[in-house]
Amino acid sequence: MISTISGQKRPNLAKFRGFRETNSFNERIASFTMDPEITVQINAPTHNSSAASNNVLLVFYALPNGNSIEQTVGKAPNSTNEWRYDIQHIGAQARFVRSLLPEKSVVIVYLENSLESWPAWRKKYGDGLIPEVIRSVKKLFETNYVQIVLNSHSGGGSFIFGYLNAIEKISDDIVRIVFLDSNYAYNRELGHQEKLVDWLNGNSTHYLCVLAYNDAAGLLNGKAFVSAAGGAWGKSHAMQHDFAEAFKFTSRTNANFERYSALDGRVQFVLRDNPERKILHTTQVELNGFIHSLVSGTTNESKGYEYFGERAYSKWIATESFSHSPELRSKIR
Repeated sequence: MISTISGQKRPNLAKFRGFRETNSFNERIASFTMDPEITVQINAPTHNSSAASNNVLLVFYALPNGNSIEQTVGKAPNSTNEWRYDIQHIGAQARFVRSLLPEKSVVIVYLENSLESWPAWRKKYGDGLIPEVIRSVKKLFETNYVQIVLNSHSGGGSFIFGYLNAIEKISDDIVRIVFLDSNYAYNRELGHQEKLVDWLNGNSTHYLCVLAYNDAAGLLNGKAFVSAAGGAWGKSHAMQHDFAEAFKFTSRTNANFERYSALDGRVQFVLRDNPERKILHTTQVELNGFIHSLVSGTTNESKGYEYFGERAYSKWIATESFSHSPELRSKIR
């Protein structure tokens, strides 16, 4: 019998069937579904990989709206119809990060849902189930020393804010929280600022990274598509203003970037202006944004890569998609 929370099916690992090796980049993956309507893919180093370690950095990556796990992981496209596989490359960027952190086993947990939108999923199921999703996946690595990262792009940020709404205190084993143009749901009145500040003050190993661009200046078909306050640009400035009540920030502006830093770099807001009035929402990810989000504020920041520079991970892009079995994907869809 499936246990429930408030009458809902509770996330669990009953459908987990183990890992399979991909024979590519010394990786193994596991794909399975969790109740309700959640699809998980875990990408980890193989046991015999030099990156394999009992020191696990477990990175939960909540997908942007409308994207599949395969498209988010990325691969070399075979035609123009596969352009979505060439705009994020979280898989290749994760491999780059593994090269920077050989002492850790960097594991990526891709989180998709059948509604293709975390805001829509939360509207249907609420926030109470989200901490259990994280705890359930962590159990797969319970014999290891595990540090957790909550990472997100676009609508995926809603998953993190759902977590913040569901808990009284952020778990200490969460060492990094990332909003990659994904903090639309930030709301001080819901306690987001207070919980994040308490978490940052609680341990010197805790990091917060916020990346955004001036989406209010962007044009879609010649028209603005977000308000100055409602987009990630406006939310990031409001968020940084709120955090400045607790932390002393240094700031600098150069080459179209506003950079705000506190706690010796553990808190970073990197905000790109948009004089070209382009849509840079996914470009931020593609141009080493995921790499930067995982190492900002550390000695590995800007090591071998530049945020908004040329792709630093090209040699790690796969030529084929290692994803769900056709049977599982048919059940998802």
